[in-house]
Amino acid sequence: MDAILAAPNCETLQGRRDYVILLFLYNSGARASEAAAVRTVDLDWDATGTGFVRLRGKGNKIRICPLWASTMDQLRPLVRGRDDDAAVFLNRYGNPIGRFGVHALVRRNARIAAAQLPSLKAKQVSPHTIRHTTATHLLRAGVDINTVRAWLGHVSVDTTNIYAETDLEMKSKALAACKLGPDTKRGAGRWKENRGLMEFLRSL
Repeated sequence: MDAILAAPNCETLQGRRDYVILLFLYNSGARASEAAAVRTVDLDWDATGTGFVRLRGKGNKIRICPLWASTMDQLRPLVRGRDDDAAVFLNRYGNPIGRFGVHALVRRNARIAAAQLPSLKAKQVSPHTIRHTTATHLLRAGVDINTVRAWLGHVSVDTTNIYAETDLEMKSKALAACKLGPDTKRGAGRWKENRGLMEFLRSL
């Protein structure tokens, strides 16, 4: 995520716009269509500089997501002087960006980031990938799964559980590449055969 956020050239108008959208997607966990639909009136600042956004999800259901002060700082210049009903994110022609435009800018910046992080070349990076990353990072930070469900706009917690299970799979793969300890001999004590370890992983 750091590599993708570092990809836009913020010396250009398009680069600054790309950076703000990428940051917004990561902060909010919004779907591409939800980000494209955000209007100026959907953003609210508070006295501390942080704020929140109203997102219109599936079924036109509205949910509120908190935003970092750094995200709000980046959004402020985009909406300054605009009508309440104006779109926050515009394309290079000055028209409201669509969800396909959001997909295109994510793919474009992922290709740029891949030059610095070659592992990205093998990945299909999309707005949903960033949404997945948001969910995974919230869960790793200890946020309750029901809070993550509400944050992402999932009707059922079962959908959110997919992210928790995927995170567990990633941890298991990482552990599979490690020895059980500094004195473990090559080929000895495979981690899958350690019942205590497997129980610990399942409990995470």
